[in-house]
Amino acid sequence: MKTFRSCAHAVALALSAGPALTAAEPTPAPGPFLRVAAVQMRSVRDVRANVARIRQHLADCAAQKVQVAAFPECAVSGYFPEFIPTLSDDVLSAAARDVAAACREHRIAAIVGTPERRAGKLYNTALSINAGGEIVARYDKAQPITVDRNWGCQYGAGPSPVFTVGPARASIIICHDNRFPELARLPVLAGSRVIFYISSEAYISKEHKMGPYRAQAQAIAVENRVYLVHANPPSDGPTAGSHGQSRLIDTDGNIIKEASIFREEVLISDLDLSKATAEFALEALTGAMKDWWREGLKRVPVLP
Repeated sequence: MKTFRSCAHAVALALSAGPALTAAEPTPAPGPFLRVAAVQMRSVRDVRANVARIRQHLADCAAQKVQVAAFPECAVSGYFPEFIPTLSDDVLSAAARDVAAACREHRIAAIVGTPERRAGKLYNTALSINAGGEIVARYDKAQPITVDRNWGCQYGAGPSPVFTVGPARASIIICHDNRFPELARLPVLAGSRVIFYISSEAYISKEHKMGPYRAQAQAIAVENRVYLVHANPPSDGPTAGSHGQSRLIDTDGNIIKEASIFREEVLISDLDLSKATAEFALEALTGAMKDWWREGLKRVPVLP
């Protein structure tokens, strides 16, 4: 009994004394910061109307000091498989020029989903447009689904290019690409610290997909230790549109902000780039698969 009381007394004294003093680990200085917007926008079967909405969103975001705004997959046309093949190269090229002009006018960068025709072939593309109105990068969806292929969409050439937006290095994935982890990780190994994920995911009656969609997006961020900016269209009912829930995801995989299901919304946040260390991705370069990853890195375009 005395031994027990002595031990208890010793524990109580240790607890009352507080934690032992240790040398504090250095905390990295915050920043630089990238102010981003994920635009949860509903597109219609009218390219001019969609471009006008995109231009207005760019003006509104610029007024809130956003540096880059991300729009959903095929935001320019809407994700309408029967409508997209009817769009000419002239119509799509004019739309891209109009969006670029808005970026230049408002001094804001954008990631915009659009069908694009090149050399007679049709692609599901994301344009990266800088604040000067220049298209600095294109990324074609690497893993089109059956619906894409039904409207003539070609497979993209491979991982997203790594490009500069504000103070950040960034990359892109489009919808179904999120199920192929190498399409996110290879650009991160090449320098990307913010992944823009644009999509037009399943409609809300496919309830069994909702949890995995969120989990996949969170996993991409945490397993690479980078930010993920997700723009997805809202729902138009049980079997139309998508399911909303656009997201901004922190480098630890936790959700910073998430949009609703039915409403058009704009999510804005300042991303502290000092937290985007890519540490988990970079460990792959010293592991058992390091040669495989280094070979894959040769496929990643690295832009200024």
